Amino acid sequence: MLQLTTAGYRALDNLRSGGGFPAPWKSMAELEGAADTAVARFLDERWRVSLELGGGFLLPELIDRALRTSDIEQMDKEIPEEEKLELVRALDRQNAMMQLYGRYVDILRPLILEVAEREKRNARVLELACGSGGLSMALAEVIRQNSLPAEITGSDIVPAFIDAGNALARERELPVSFRVLDAFNMQLLDGDQFDLIVISQSLHHFTPGRLAVMIAQSATRASTAFIGIDGYRSTLLACGVPLIASLQGIPAFALDGLTSARKFYSELELGLIAEIATGRKDHSISCSWPLSVLKVSFKGF
Repeated sequence: MLQLTTAGYRALDNLRSGGGFPAPWKSMAELEGAADTAVARFLDERWRVSLELGGGFLLPELIDRALRTSDIEQMDKEIPEEEKLELVRALDRQNAMMQLYGRYVDILRPLILEVAEREKRNARVLELACGSGGLSMALAEVIRQNSLPAEITGSDIVPAFIDAGNALARERELPVSFRVLDAFNMQLLDGDQFDLIVISQSLHHFTPGRLAVMIAQSATRASTAFIGIDGYRSTLLACGVPLIASLQGIPAFALDGLTSARKFYSELELGLIAEIATGRKDHSISCSWPLSVLKVSFKGF
């Protein structure tokens, strides 16, 4: 399944026993470097441990190393916004076909209800890297049905996504708004303007360092938690995701499916990144197949 937990835990123990791991940081630039270095060291040490264990431990390590890639998804490259929009709309159709938005809502619902009960008001949710806005709109649809006490804001760095999202929200009369926002530059947001900051299906688009920066900045702009939902790193998804993506007949989207499935983080990697970003272990990671769910708690939540 490419999680390699036995070798992974032993690798982390080895690295921690030497002291100075993970390295401390004082700025976002230092954090990015510290997280990239820590994950690279972890993977190298896990390889060494797998060699020592041999046999059934070495084979999945070899498969994992063969699958890993640093290639950039087509939708993240410097292409016209119209082409980017076509790709995120294809992803939206795929999510609808696989009924993933309902799964995401079910994952987020208990957290939203907990915040609303604690604060005696609607929970304020910000979605980062929202793309076509499918998750934000799915949450807004539940709000419209009066079964979710929340206020939803979707955000992305691509203006065309935001324009399309706001237009569709108006057309469907959904209680959601979209805004342009750089997930790595959240200074424009007021502190504690949101309770929950959410990102789905995009964790693998970012290097460990960039993901750590996103979590650290979220900790200064959200009162409660950062929730990241992404594909579960496994050989099954490495084969299945590109196969499903190819059904739409869009070569660039099929290629993105293959690239994404090869880049999903293991749960130990996600945990290490969260620990570095916050300096604590106030996080949990769970598998809701075929998803990994990372929750990083702020202020004791």
